[in-house]
Amino acid sequence: MNPLSPNGDREAVLGRISEALREEAPRHHETPTKPAPSGLTAPFREWLPPVGKTRKEQIALFAKQSEGLKTEFHECASPEAAAKYLADLAKKGHWKTLALHKGALTDAVAGWLPETLTLLRIDDGYQKEVLETCDAGFTECESLVAQTGSVCITGRSSGGRALSVLPPHHVVIAHKTQIVTDLAAAYESLAEKYRDNYPSFISFITGPSRTGDIERILVLGAHGPKKLTVLLVP
Repeated sequence: MNPLSPNGDREAVLGRISEALREEAPRHHETPTKPAPSGLTAPFREWLPPVGKTRKEQIALFAKQSEGLKTEFHECASPEAAAKYLADLAKKGHWKTLALHKGALTDAVAGWLPETLTLLRIDDGYQKEVLETCDAGFTECESLVAQTGSVCITGRSSGGRALSVLPPHHVVIAHKTQIVTDLAAAYESLAEKYRDNYPSFISFITGPSRTGDIERILVLGAHGPKKLTVLLVP
């Protein structure tokens, strides 16, 4: 059937657009008429949740935001505990190969992983086709953003550009000290760390890859990993 014909999908699509336009979207670029809630760093962020001052409150907010974003978040008592959790994921998902990069945290966890799980280390080079066949990618990060549930990664902190994108499951490990309040604090952290020598790649990952372009139906894994897991260690 011709989608542009009177009896095709055209009317259904236009009907969905009309329905969506009934609810006015917030204009983040405009200055609000009321003061921003306590804990936000800019007036337009009144649509985002306030962030507590303590580390415990910030971790709790990140966990809450992660749940809404379909990010699996888990606090681990140690790198050994993180390895056990990762090994359980591998067992449940029938993983055969885990791709990872060198790093203080990734190396600490890798030493506790079972020998049945093949580790593909990409630091000395890799083939894109091989990386795509890995069951998961394991990386560190720059920071975890409490207010949005985002993970900030760079090419230097996360093994380059491809490791967090090509495997279907991205696992991130971070210290509790890497929790920051909001996006402004994440950028400030990057500026302080890199100053005039920024990485060529900076990305904020907010939940698994997704799209809702087609009739507002949410599809996970459309342009990258279908699953995102964040492990937090002391």
